[in-house]
Parts: sequence; structure tokens; C-alpha cells
Amino acid sequence: MTLPLAIFSSFTGAFDFILHPREAVTGGGVQVGGPEYVWHFARTQLEVTVIALALSLAIALPIGLVLGHLGKGEVLAVGFGNAGRAVPEIVVILLLAAVIGIGLRNVAIALMILGLPPILTNTYVALRQVDPTAVDAARGTGMNGAQVITRVELPLAAPTIMSGVRTSAINIFATATIASFVGLSTLGDLVTGRNVYGDDGVVAGAIVIALLAMAIELALAGVQRLVTPRGLKLQRMRQGA
Repeated sequence: MTLPLAIFSSFTGAFDFILHPREAVTGGGVQVGGPEYVWHFARTQLEVTVIALALSLAIALPIGLVLGHLGKGEVLAVGFGNAGRAVPEIVVILLLAAVIGIGLRNVAIALMILGLPPILTNTYVALRQVDPTAVDAARGTGMNGAQVITRVELPLAAPTIMSGVRTSAINIFATATIASFVGLSTLGDLVTGRNVYGDDGVVAGAIVIALLAMAIELALAGVQRLVTPRGLKLQRMRQGA
């Protein structure tokens, strides 16, 4: 079989696995595959991703806003971000699974740690890049620190912050694939379960992961466009012209 035909056959078998149940490679009448079967793994991976991302936002966003507003803690914000990217994901998940146990919530905590650096760093950098004259003008109108953050700095910094959120979301979702190693049934079960699901199941898992990752990226890109102030959009259009 030539390479193009082999690739075509792999994808055909993978989509058949996604759409229709079949008997497992191990036999015994065990049925695998089909929309409901695949969705079970996909739903778990999406759930743990949403929880972990929400926790990351709840922790990193306020800290980044305060540090960026005060202009302090650059070493913490940027250094933590760089250090966080260097930590192997599987090590964090396995370590925390050993310490706090397995389960969706516990894995979400491990993934949350991996989602913190991009949000914290981008939030800090975004606020430091806000035009100081806009901040001074806001203070001149009598706004207090919290009002300056929420009404001036946060709207202007939102696009850069959302870039960090997008990075964090994709990192979390992709890493959730290996949560199957600690007993959480994500799409990683399909990718690593060739002895049960066969090559079709492995490719099917990879396809679904890629499609969902693209969907998450496109959805958050849409949110980023929505939260970008009109003035910034016009400014970027003029710069691109």
C-alpha cells in the first residue's frame, strides 16, 4: 500500500471509529467507538480544562492586575511565567496525583498550576503597556485605584490578557490528554490504548483532540475581538494600512 493510500485508510478508519461502535481489539464482546463513547472522553477533557482555566483566571488575573497597576513584582510575574513554561507537565500531574490523589478536581488543580504563568505574565505586561497619560487623566478625574484598574487599565489591556488566556487554555487542554496516566478518562485513553482500540482509535483520539483545540482557540479568539476596545481596533487597522 502506498503512503497516500495508507494515510487515507487511517483517516477513514478513524472517522469510522468516531461514528460507529465496534468490538474492541481485545475481543470479549466489548464495544468501543461511536459518538457517545468518544464524547465521554472528550467531555471529561473539556470539563477538567474549563475548571482548571477558571481557577487559573481566578488566581492569576487579580494578582497580575494589582502588580501591573502598582508597577511592582516584575520578577515575580515574568520570572514565574518563564519558570512555569520550563516545568514538565507530566511531572506536575504525577506529583500532585501522588500527593492529593486522582480525580477530576485534583487533576484540575494540577492543570491550573500550568495555566497560571501565561495569564499572570500577560496581565502584568499588558497593564505596564497602558498609556500613562490615560491613567493620569483617570486619576485627575478623581478615580481611585480600583476604578482606574477596572475602567481604564483593564479595558485597554484586555487584548493582551486574552492572548495569555488563549495560550493557557490550549496548554491546559493539550496537557489534559496525559491525565489518562493518573486514571482520569480523557481522550488520552484513546491515544495510548492501541491494544484496546487499535490504530483507528489512536488516530480518532488525535483527530478529536486537534479539532477541539482548534475550536477552543477560535472561540477565545472571538472573545478577544469582542473585548478589544473599538479605538484599539481602529488604531491597529491604521497601522496595518
